[in-house]
Amino acid sequence: MSFAPKNFTVWAEIPVTDLDRAMTFYATVFDIDLTETTDGPNPMAMFPSAEDGAGGHLYPGKPAARGDGPTVHFAVPDSLEAALGRVTEAGGTVLSDPISIPAGRFAYCQDPDGNSIGLFSA
Repeated sequence: MSFAPKNFTVWAEIPVTDLDRAMTFYATVFDIDLTETTDGPNPMAMFPSAEDGAGGHLYPGKPAARGDGPTVHFAVPDSLEAALGRVTEAGGTVLSDPISIPAGRFAYCQDPDGNSIGLFSA
């Protein structure tokens, strides 16, 4: 087996029960502008990425039971501690202290719908 694409993860979809609330949460935590679009089968809020980066979006859907779904890790725009503070301020939950790995540090969190997310700082 030799399949090794440039980006193994090509897309991430995060189901949310309230798209406007989720857009506010993710915009606040990551200091980003999400683009809302209705050109697909459902309304979506697109995450920004560089031209060759992996993409993703929020969409109205049914989140997995709290803590039972996959974890998507996102880069933070500043310090990990500052981003963790914004998680709580924006209505999410911080689940772990920062964890050091060779590539940097990350922490586990949940968004207001209970979706598992990781915050990563290189």
